[in-house]
Amino acid sequence: MNESLNVATPTAPSSTADSLHVATFGNGCFWCTEAVFQNLEGVEKVESGYSGGPKPNPTYKEVCNGNTGHAEVLQITYNPQKISFDELLEVFWKTHDPTTLNRQGADVGTQYRSVIFYHDDEQRRLSEAYKQKLDASGAFPRPIVTEISPLKAFFKAEDYHQNYFNEHGENPYCQMVVRPKVEKFQKVFAGKLKK
Repeated sequence: MNESLNVATPTAPSSTADSLHVATFGNGCFWCTEAVFQNLEGVEKVESGYSGGPKPNPTYKEVCNGNTGHAEVLQITYNPQKISFDELLEVFWKTHDPTTLNRQGADVGTQYRSVIFYHDDEQRRLSEAYKQKLDASGAFPRPIVTEISPLKAFFKAEDYHQNYFNEHGENPYCQMVVRPKVEKFQKVFAGKLKK
């Protein structure tokens, strides 16, 4: 696919007509994190994309250069009757290191920053309260650096990034990096997985 042909359109929904809600998180490479949230009961859809920078319709190559200001993010459509925003926050914080600035493992740059792009005041309030509670509890050895900012636009990533782990599980990166994260997540959150 020619990356310069990305024709993503910005979206910023907080809920959908059939009472589904939307959350937008950046917690490192979206290949790793997409597979985690797809497994949660109550999550209807997960799309990989870009948010947080001023350039409209950025390409993967542009974002990877670290010059657009965007983070790799997930836009998660979920049923609040089955999973709460607080439960999504719990998964968010337990499946990456929110204390490393602009870095997750070997992935370094602002595009890999820990960030919550909130859709409304309630998401902002819950995110800030959860972050403060975690910091106060000493859950992490260093202070949490997760950015909490309003969602201005979400740009869906190119098609070949969507559902990446499920479609490319044999890829060496998926085997060495993504699979261990997914397996650890499945053990920790066994009670919240889709049947």
